[in-house]
Amino acid sequence: MSLSLESKCLHLERSSTDGCSHYGAISFPIYQTATYAHPAVGQSTGFDYSRLQNPTREQLEKTVAALEGGIDALALSSGMAAIALLMELFSPGDNIIADSDLYGGSIRLFDNVSRKNGITFTRENISALDETGLSSLITPATKAIYIETPTNPMMNVTDIAAVAGIAKKHGLLLIVDNTFMSPYFQNPLSLGADIVIHSGTKFLAGHNDTLAGFIVTNRADIQEKLRFLIKTTGAGLSPFDSWLTLRGIKTLAVRMEKAQENAAKIVGWLKAQPSVTKVIYPGLPEHPGFAVQKKQARGFGSMVTFNVTSEEKAKSILNKVRLIQFAESLGGVETLITYPVTQTHADVPEDIREKNGITTSTLRLSVGIEDADDLVEDLRQALEEK
Repeated sequence: MSLSLESKCLHLERSSTDGCSHYGAISFPIYQTATYAHPAVGQSTGFDYSRLQNPTREQLEKTVAALEGGIDALALSSGMAAIALLMELFSPGDNIIADSDLYGGSIRLFDNVSRKNGITFTRENISALDETGLSSLITPATKAIYIETPTNPMMNVTDIAAVAGIAKKHGLLLIVDNTFMSPYFQNPLSLGADIVIHSGTKFLAGHNDTLAGFIVTNRADIQEKLRFLIKTTGAGLSPFDSWLTLRGIKTLAVRMEKAQENAAKIVGWLKAQPSVTKVIYPGLPEHPGFAVQKKQARGFGSMVTFNVTSEEKAKSILNKVRLIQFAESLGGVETLITYPVTQTHADVPEDIREKNGITTSTLRLSVGIEDADDLVEDLRQALEEK
């Protein structure tokens, strides 16, 4: 039986060889164990030690792989742990072409850890490059192209299929951070990507109560390397956090739809406010990536970036919101507002921030599932001049 995406969030296709089927448990059990007894010498239950694999983590990984259309998914202790593990695929002297507008934590890792390990990075706004422009960045040392789409926080949209074609032409890996869209709205592997990254903390878990990260691939050679690395480095997700993320994924479809609906209403309202100078959302027809987003995704998501008239105005809004919470992170059921220059992108050099368009008057909203009118009213009172 072939399941829809909505049903895959709740049900893995089961095999008749699933053992005791966990005594009929509807909620997959938490196997809170570090090690496993062997039936006899040379025999195994299929699990030996939880650093290698755990039944709860395995269930989660199968679920995420099914949602992304991959052959395997690895669940790690955070999104940054996932990216750090991924970087172990590369060697000193390798070059990666990376989008210039990325989550600040990714930039911090690349600049302070990956560079120290001999990996070099070429940074450009990949969404703005045609085939000639992107190909001109490729050198004999280049091994991969790394993108977010939409990017964090400036919401640049990159044509995944077009970049995948260029990557394959030159024998490069295409890595796509799909955190903002989640597998509910976008599946980069089906568009030609080799590896998909998620901060599972965000939309997949969805409740601001746990950390998780994922690497998903549809290539057996990459799967083999990653499985060796996760076993060796030991950053696999714990059983309890795996269960929390599994529980979150059950409502992924309804959360993504409701949050997107709310975002569209808020975007329309923000555009009419005199103290808001710019609203960046890929669902706006005037967004330069609107057509690409419509082509490669099933939705526009619930992340909204906007600029206001001044730094003072931005800080005033952050101080005055009440229902909306001033906090880092995104993708949970609660609406959060973030100040990139002091939070998510504080470690990004100022010149790079400014080049990407991140200023002291830039705010980022992760729209949740509250009543949209309540959210608008909170923004209204926060924007009011007093």
